[in-house]
Amino acid sequence: MKNLKITPLFDNVLIRPEEAETKTAGGIILPDSAKEKPQLGTIMALGTGKVGPKGDIQAMNPKLKVGTKVMYKKWGGTEVKVDREEWTIISQEDILAIVE
Repeated sequence: MKNLKITPLFDNVLIRPEEAETKTAGGIILPDSAKEKPQLGTIMALGTGKVGPKGDIQAMNPKLKVGTKVMYKKWGGTEVKVDREEWTIISQEDILAIVE
């Protein structure tokens, strides 16, 4: 779908992963089946926060903003197609670090 606007709900974060390495340090070109799933990406959209047990909203970490580069759990989240690219929706808890 073109021009798809995705707004994550609750404490979910939409991430555009970095491209997987296409060749090794020694210059060997990797086939798609051998490429490692990237763990770095850029935040493209954020939810409003987690709903607490009393219905209150627990805000997202203020350091997480659209455009922030992050490291996240390798096998966490759900892959979604956005304009022919594979992006990932993950829980805020699956973000491990901010990369500067």
